[in-house]
Amino acid sequence: MSTEFRGIVRLAGRDLDGTKRIVYALKDIKGLNVTLSSALVNSLKLDPRMRLGQLSDAQLMELEKVLKDLRIVNLPPFLFNRRKDIETGENSHLFESDLAFVIKNDIEREKLLNSWRGIRHSLGLKVRGQRTRTTGRKGQTVGVRKAAVQAAASKEEEKKE
Repeated sequence: MSTEFRGIVRLAGRDLDGTKRIVYALKDIKGLNVTLSSALVNSLKLDPRMRLGQLSDAQLMELEKVLKDLRIVNLPPFLFNRRKDIETGENSHLFESDLAFVIKNDIEREKLLNSWRGIRHSLGLKVRGQRTRTTGRKGQTVGVRKAAVQAAASKEEEKKE
C-alpha cells in the first residue's frame, strides 16, 4: 500500500488534481456535484479535509468501486441524476460520456414525439419557461441607434405642428 502523495489521481476515467480536497476534486468529474461528493465521502468515512492525493491505494480502489455503482452505499435517490429512468424504471447515476449520450437520446426522443419540449429544442429556443423577449438571442445584438431615435422624434414633432 502506497501512502506517498500523488499530484494527479486517475478516477472514473479522469485525471484529477491531487492537491484539492477530496470533495472538490471529485466535483471535477462530469456528473458529480459538491453535494453528492460530500455524501460519498461521508458514507465511505473519509476525512473531508484530506487531499485527494493523500488517499491510500485501498481507499482509491473503494472510491472507484463506489463510483461505478452508487447504489452500493445506499444514498437517497434524490442525489442521483437519473431517477426513474424511462427505459428501465430504475434510479441510477451517470458520469462523463454516458451522461452526455443519454441526454442527447432524451432530447431526440422529445423531438420525435413532437412534444412542446422537443419543438423548443428543435427550434433552438428556451425549453424551461424562461423569458425570451430580451434574452436567449443568438447572433449579433440588435439595438437602437441614437440618431434614428432623434430622427423619429423630430418626425413626430413635425406631425403635431
